[in-house]
Amino acid sequence: MKLSVTIITYNEEDRIEDALKSVRDIADEILVVDSYSTDNTTGIAGTYNARILFNHFDNYGSQKNYALINAQYEWVLNLDADERVSPELATSIERLKKSTPEDIDGYLITRKTNYLGRWIMHSGWYPDRKLRLFKKNKSSWSGRIHERLVLNGRLDLLDGEILHYTYRDMNDHIQRLNRYSYMQAQDIVAKNKKSLYLRALILPPITFIRFYFWKLGILDGFPGLVIALVSSWGTAMKYLKAIAIKRATALNNNLFTNSRN
Repeated sequence: MKLSVTIITYNEEDRIEDALKSVRDIADEILVVDSYSTDNTTGIAGTYNARILFNHFDNYGSQKNYALINAQYEWVLNLDADERVSPELATSIERLKKSTPEDIDGYLITRKTNYLGRWIMHSGWYPDRKLRLFKKNKSSWSGRIHERLVLNGRLDLLDGEILHYTYRDMNDHIQRLNRYSYMQAQDIVAKNKKSLYLRALILPPITFIRFYFWKLGILDGFPGLVIALVSSWGTAMKYLKAIAIKRATALNNNLFTNSRN
């Protein structure tokens, strides 16, 4: 097995080096697709002999597909800049590189997230199994925000973990959810979902109950409470923004109709 590691980046100079260090001994190629960072992200990547391509960012799925298309080797490991390959996972990948099963086309990998200084073991965040090691010619990414890999083939589970050092702090978490919620609102409007006012009223408290009680976020201490509260807020935001988009569209249509009359 020859392995390409793909990473998409934008202004990740404070995190990209640890990601690169974790894969430098297992990668035959490191491909960084950068969205024209204004910091030293690409400079750091260059010191690890990464091949760097620049591509305008449209959405997460399309950016990862661009990286996938440009990967050199048949097998691809996708990693985000805030993720690391654990030593156990690196050992598993090294073992696969020496003897790759012919009937397997992709591997699920457990991801463990560190949030507010604590490893999250509940809250719906663990075990978070992601399809991250796969054959290039049988795969494609789908989705604009919470993208997922679609694989035409057989799967297996690989030992080891991807260590996810997610939001830098609570403020980063809220800011990103604010950005994501607008894209999600656009998708809600495009799908013509109904009862948006009712969803905005009912779903946020349901989201809190789901993460904090049903998914046992209560066992994750203060970070678990924050995850449940911020997730509830994010749910409210996407539906409120969808309502705002629909109202603005209706207003513009009315203005256009009146101007023609």
